[in-house]
Amino acid sequence: MEAVIYLLRFVFDAFLMILIIRFWLQWVKADFYNPLSQFVVKVSNPVVVPLRRIIPGLGGLDLATIVVAYIIATLKFVTLAALAGESLGALAFYIGLLVLLKQAGFMLFVIMIIMAIMSWVVQGYNPTLMIFHQLTEPFLNPIRKIIPSMGGLDLSMIVAFLAMNVINIMLSNSLPYWGAL
Repeated sequence: MEAVIYLLRFVFDAFLMILIIRFWLQWVKADFYNPLSQFVVKVSNPVVVPLRRIIPGLGGLDLATIVVAYIIATLKFVTLAALAGESLGALAFYIGLLVLLKQAGFMLFVIMIIMAIMSWVVQGYNPTLMIFHQLTEPFLNPIRKIIPSMGGLDLSMIVAFLAMNVINIMLSNSLPYWGAL
């Protein structure tokens, strides 16, 4: 049973990450012709495009993608709870929102870690690094305005990691199920 739960978590999390990245790419107006962008769009199109006919966008943002991501996040927790023999009732909708928020924070964390490692290894232009740079700019630029780089060393990621961990600790102490998501 543990193997089934592990595989279900992987499938839900992988698709949820793709949906979050799709929305995120549209939000920051990232390069649509980048190979990573093309992959994300092609994988998520079969689910998102039919819903676009029903749910219109708002201010250039694709609300259909967020709705699908929320549904997937809710289904993930409901499915895993059902396999554990628990029933959540109306609480499932609230927990679905928590799953979506936590997954988005986790994605930001992972992308910044990958960016840091790639900055040590990759020299010159790299399309993946450029997309990751576009994705993290809205979060790192406000920090860079307060703490400028010192001697060529950009400390904004360290400050962002600290802030994200503080937020995660505060939420785990105040919200139910935060640690189990």
